Amino acid sequence: MLQSIDHSSWAPHLMAVAGFGSWDWVIVIAYLIIVIAVGAFVGRTGRSKDEFFLASRQMPIWAVALSVLATSQSAATFIGGPQQAYLGNLTYFAGNLGALIAVIIVGLVFLPAFYRQGVTSIYEIVGQTCGPLAQKCASGMFMVGRVFASGARLYIVAIPFSLIAFGDIEPIQMMISILVIAIGATIYTVLGGIRAVIWTDVLQSVVYISTVIVALIILWNKIPLSFGETVEALQTTSKGNKLKLINTSLSLTEPWTIWSIIFGMSLFNLAAFGTDQDLAQRMLTCRNARSGMWAILWANIVTWPVLILFLAIGLLLAIFYGMPQIMGDAGGTLPDNDTRKVFLVFILEELPAGIRGLMLAGLFAAAMSSIDSALNAMASTSVADFYRPWHRWRHGREPDARVELRVSRAAVACWALALVLFAVGCVIVQHNAENRVSLIDFALGVMVFAYSGLLGVFLTILLTPRGNAWSAIAALIVGFAAVWLMRQDHIRIEVEPDTYRPLWFGWQMLIATSLSVVVCAIGSRSPSQGPKTVS
Repeated sequence: MLQSIDHSSWAPHLMAVAGFGSWDWVIVIAYLIIVIAVGAFVGRTGRSKDEFFLASRQMPIWAVALSVLATSQSAATFIGGPQQAYLGNLTYFAGNLGALIAVIIVGLVFLPAFYRQGVTSIYEIVGQTCGPLAQKCASGMFMVGRVFASGARLYIVAIPFSLIAFGDIEPIQMMISILVIAIGATIYTVLGGIRAVIWTDVLQSVVYISTVIVALIILWNKIPLSFGETVEALQTTSKGNKLKLINTSLSLTEPWTIWSIIFGMSLFNLAAFGTDQDLAQRMLTCRNARSGMWAILWANIVTWPVLILFLAIGLLLAIFYGMPQIMGDAGGTLPDNDTRKVFLVFILEELPAGIRGLMLAGLFAAAMSSIDSALNAMASTSVADFYRPWHRWRHGREPDARVELRVSRAAVACWALALVLFAVGCVIVQHNAENRVSLIDFALGVMVFAYSGLLGVFLTILLTPRGNAWSAIAALIVGFAAVWLMRQDHIRIEVEPDTYRPLWFGWQMLIATSLSVVVCAIGSRSPSQGPKTVS
C-alpha cells in the first residue's frame, strides 16, 4: 500500500548547506510555544460533552473556513505543491473544480442530514440506518484510512525537519523528528479539543500563507525577467507549456486530466468533506447546516488563490533551477535533479537568516494543522462510535461528562501514538527506496483505500432507500479490495511499448466507489429504519 519516496540523495547535499542560524531556531521554537499556548488558552473553558468535539456548535463561519483550509492544505501541499508545478504544469490547479462540485453536494445533501440527526460522529448516521455493527465498521474504516493519510503526512514533514535539525535523514533522526512534531500537535489538542484545533488552525493558516507570500516575493526578485517575459519563458519550455491549465487527454494513467477531475476527484473530495470525520467535524461545529455549508464554500474559494501561490513558486523555481540560459550565474543548482526538495533547497540556500526560520515555522504550521484535526477526529469517532455505546450497554446510562473528557483526551494520545508508529513504518519501508512518486499523489492516494467504500455507503443510505448492515460492511470491504487490486503490478495499462502504468487514483476512486454503491444497494432496509433519504 505504501509507495516509495526516494530521499536517499537529500542528505549529502543539504549537509553542506549553511544550516539554520540561532535566529532561525529562536523563531521556530517561539512559534511552537505560541501555538501550544494559544491552543491551551482557547480550550480552557467548557467541559460539556459537546465542547471537546463540537465546540458546543458555536464556532464562527470564517474560523471554520480557515481551519478547513489549513487542514486540507497540509505539509504535503507546502512541499509538494511547488514540486507539482516545477515538474509539470498547472493542471493540478484544475483539481479545484472537483472540490467545488463536491462541497456544493456536501452542503446540500450531507450536512442537512448530519444536523437533522444531531450526530457527533458522522458514522452515527450509518448506525441509525444500517445498525450499530455497520456504524462501527464505517468508523473503523475511517480510522484506518486516516492513520494511513495523516501518518504519511507526518512522515513527509519529518524529512525537512530531520535535514534541518540533524543534517541527514537516517532512520534514528527521522524517528526523533516524527516524535517532536507529533508531541507538539498532541499537547494542545489534548488540552483544548476541537476549539483549540480550529483557533490554532486559524493562526497557522495565516502563518503559512504569509511565509509563502514572502518566499514568492524573494524568488520573483531573483528572476531577471519582466512579467511578460516570464510568461513567454514558461510557455515555451523544452517540456511544453508550463502554464497549461486544462488537460483534455483521455488517458486513464495520466494525472489531473479534466475528465479524471470531474469524474474521479469530485468523488474523492466528496468523500473528504462528506465521509471523513476529520473535515466534516469542523463543519459540525457551526450553528447549523447552512452555516456549515458556507464554511466549506468559503474554504474552497480561499483555496484557489492560496494554491496559486504554491504553484507560482514551482513555476518560478523551474526558471531559477532549470533555465541557466536565462539565469546565468545567478541561478541555482538542484542536486541530483530531485524535484521533491526543490522548494526546501531554495529555502535553505537562498533565503536570509530569520526568513528561513519563518519558512520552517510555516511548514510546521501546515503539518500540525492537519495532524491536530486528525487526532481530534479519530478521538471523536472512538468515543461516539465505540465508547458511548459500550458504556450504555455496560451501565445502562450515558457516561458522565468528566469521565468522557478523560477518555477523549486519552484517545487523542493513543491515536497520536498510532500516527507515530505508521510514520516510523514509512521510514523503515522507504529507507534507501528507488521508486520515486509525487508527494501530492502519495499523500492523497493512500486515503482512497478508505474513501471509496465509505462514499459508496454514504451515497447509498442518503440517496436511496437501500442498504443494511451486511451490505454496508460488504461495500466497505469491496471498496478497499478494489483499490488494492488496481494497484497491483499485474493490473497495469500499456502506455507505450514495454511501459505500463496503473490507473491514476482518480479513476481508481470512481471504479471502487461505483462497485461499493452497487454492493451496498443490494441490501434491503426496513421502512422504519434510518433517516429519510433525499428525494
